[in-house]
Amino acid sequence: MAKGWFRRTTKKFFIVINALLVLFFLLAALSPYINPDDFWLHGLLALTTPYLIISLILFVLFWLITKPIWSLMPIIALLIGWQQIAVVFAWTGNSIFTKRKAENHFRIVNWNIQSFNGLSKNVLAKKMVRNEVATSILKTYPDIICLQEFNNAASENNISLFSRTHPYHYFSKDYQRNDGTYQAGCIIFSKYPMIDSGRVVFPSEESLIYADILKGNDTMRIFTTHLQSFKFKKKDYADIEKIKETAESSFSASLSLMRKMKAAYKKRGVQSDLVSTALERSPYPSIITGDFNDVPNSYTYFNIKGSKNDAFLQKSFGLGRTFFSIAPTLRIDYILLDNQFEVKQFDMVDEALSDHIMLVADIRLKK
Repeated sequence: MAKGWFRRTTKKFFIVINALLVLFFLLAALSPYINPDDFWLHGLLALTTPYLIISLILFVLFWLITKPIWSLMPIIALLIGWQQIAVVFAWTGNSIFTKRKAENHFRIVNWNIQSFNGLSKNVLAKKMVRNEVATSILKTYPDIICLQEFNNAASENNISLFSRTHPYHYFSKDYQRNDGTYQAGCIIFSKYPMIDSGRVVFPSEESLIYADILKGNDTMRIFTTHLQSFKFKKKDYADIEKIKETAESSFSASLSLMRKMKAAYKKRGVQSDLVSTALERSPYPSIITGDFNDVPNSYTYFNIKGSKNDAFLQKSFGLGRTFFSIAPTLRIDYILLDNQFEVKQFDMVDEALSDHIMLVADIRLKK
């Protein structure tokens, strides 16, 4: 009798847990359709999607072994949310990236360079970061370079690090200090002539910039942007560790983090709408790169991506983590292309010079 009661109780427990996971996954699957400016909690659900997918797959295996009929519950949920699975994991394989590119291709680099701060705390090492960042980029032989968290000052002319090989550039100058002698934001460098450029200002800080680039007889529009971050400081990362360790002060730490996350999600919802509109109005085939500060399961990603192709999904394999802090599943940096373009090669390069990974893609404009 006791054994039978234990089995029934255990079965009910796993059914309830599975049902809750299904519910949360299906709610998370709605994230691309709900602007976080209206309901920001869906942004949090998007963050959990990879873990929900893995949990449901494990439940499928568990039920197939113990009670196959119950495996239908997680299987149906995963089928309903197939779109979420498709953007989380790249299946196409990661072939060896060759330095040499075909003549009719062009190479684009996208990287959040963390204001040339590097990862080392050594003062002497920090002084060398700006040169090391430039060297790391230029050794990939890019034709177009898109950088976020780029800065330039009268005392340190960082534009000059690239101007010899890439004579054309457009700089957003979102942040200015010291009477304009210090500037920071996003920048686009190009080997090819820029025939036009522009900036779409966001309601709060930062912007979307673009450059119309002439390659031979073809004109294309390159966008880059840095969307609202959580703006976590050292204290916030310490609070995250408190929460992980379930410390006594974790509740107040959670409230502080949630307030910052709520503000960021709502701002990104507005920003992504502005970006989507700008992409739709492009008169030329376009590519958008940048640090979206949001995962592929989010409204931000789907809103900006639209019908564009994701270079990572086209030519890579795995989860594609691009940001090192907080969690191991954060792919928040992207190269997205119109259908007129074809991705020939893609690589993710970790130079240990930023908390983001550099993205490199070889692209061909279809004729």
